[in-house]
Amino acid sequence: MKKCLLVLLFWGMAFGSATYSGMVSEAAAQVTPAPDRAEGEGEGPFTRLIIRGGTLISGTGAPPTGPVDIVIEGNRIVNIVNVGFPGVPIQENRRPAADDNTRELDAEGLFILPGFVDMHGHMGGAAQGTPAEYVFKLWMAHGITTVRDPGSYNGLEWSLSHKERSARNEIVAPRLHVYLSFGRGHQGPITMPEQARNWVRDLARQGGDGIKFFGLRPDLMEAALNEAARHGLGSAAHHAQLNVAWMNVLDSSALGLTTMEHWYGLPEALFSDRTVQHYRLDYNYMNEQHRFEEAGRLWAQASGPGTPRYEYVMQTLLERDFTMVPTFNIYDANRDLMRAYTAEWHRDYTLPSLWEFFQPSRIAHGSYWFSWGIEQEVLWKDNYRRWMAFVNDYKNRGGRVAAGSDSGYIFQIYGFGFVRELEMLREAGFHPLEVLQSGSLKGAEALGMAAEIGTVEPGKLADLVLVDGNPIEDLKVLYGTGVLRLNADNVPVRAGGVRYTIKDGIIYDARALLRDVREMVRQEKDRTGYEIYLPGTR
Repeated sequence: MKKCLLVLLFWGMAFGSATYSGMVSEAAAQVTPAPDRAEGEGEGPFTRLIIRGGTLISGTGAPPTGPVDIVIEGNRIVNIVNVGFPGVPIQENRRPAADDNTRELDAEGLFILPGFVDMHGHMGGAAQGTPAEYVFKLWMAHGITTVRDPGSYNGLEWSLSHKERSARNEIVAPRLHVYLSFGRGHQGPITMPEQARNWVRDLARQGGDGIKFFGLRPDLMEAALNEAARHGLGSAAHHAQLNVAWMNVLDSSALGLTTMEHWYGLPEALFSDRTVQHYRLDYNYMNEQHRFEEAGRLWAQASGPGTPRYEYVMQTLLERDFTMVPTFNIYDANRDLMRAYTAEWHRDYTLPSLWEFFQPSRIAHGSYWFSWGIEQEVLWKDNYRRWMAFVNDYKNRGGRVAAGSDSGYIFQIYGFGFVRELEMLREAGFHPLEVLQSGSLKGAEALGMAAEIGTVEPGKLADLVLVDGNPIEDLKVLYGTGVLRLNADNVPVRAGGVRYTIKDGIIYDARALLRDVREMVRQEKDRTGYEIYLPGTR
């Protein structure tokens, strides 16, 4: 039943508002709300907080520097002071003074980064059995302090309520940006441009931040995007195959779309010898093995670097200041299925209901492992090579690439999936400093919040991540499970991990948040007698 519910929800959105409206009620799609922040969950904000002696990676693209002391008053950074040099004692006379109202946080040996921005984060789902607390704590435990929810599948009222509670820091959660799927809540199909405009006006009136599209008829898309711009709403699109033939990224960005999700619509814009992808002749979009296997052939059909079409698409998107949110990680299983389902965090951090949702199924989105073998994986490895090359080239020419995870599907879980996205940006050719920019500043720019978040600078909000290890040397130190090391006694140990996540000047113990999640998972396993199992062994 749970899988049926989500597939109805997803397919309705993929088809567009004409088939989605009224299909699933808001109440049916909602997950368990987040509880109020308990006593001891987070310290602060403080009249004055000084973070002492860390190494700063500011997110501006500058290399690490330190040791530094960072002074925070309330929820704002007010000063950053260099207090010495590596490898020698800190110069105490250079340190900002503390008084009786100052909270001091020892950060010696830690690296300080801006809070991460996940540009594609769904706030849990009823079909996955992922309550908001589970999702939010995994995000915060991995240093994610801002999330854009593209779709807001739990309903606008539910999503806006959590956005407001997070803004007041009543719950343990990142700050939230609510992008509603186009047409959601409308009575009947949207078939006229004025209906599209009215829907957008209503979203703006209710306080939504933006719109998530799966593609639309061009006149409807134009009307919706035009109205969104008038009200200052953001826009994002997953250019689904059911609509991409008449609306790829060149078409939608010309109408004012500001960000693209995944990569659908981009290779189609690069076609020079066809207008639709070369579908197998028995293709059916509702068969997800067809959908994803054939998607693995898409980039091979696109014009490559140096061709006139490639250069035209590249330059046009750059001129339009278009943002790409590739979500590399969410398709990672397509090129190595076994790696995805044996990831080390599943044992302790994946809820039984979510693990069940991941299992091969003909009716659940992202569970399409009908027959997935080396041939499909090789297709996707080639797909990734071409896709990553375009994204890296786009970044190198000045294009904006932001990090998004899309966790909750295809064996990716919250928080961990975001770190995997950072790793895959590194694989695409980004320098680690560029990776961290994509994970913070570039997302802040895309949200119009670069004046407030995205870098560690005086005047900005105190959203910080304190990490036990240098992510420039190894991004894996950001994982909640840490990274494997061999100590001086020849014993394998775990190192790294986020130590503290600071949002709005409030200090959260990231390890305590992870313990909370492990306990949620343990309790559910004890209640049900559940054990994580390999797919196909039951």
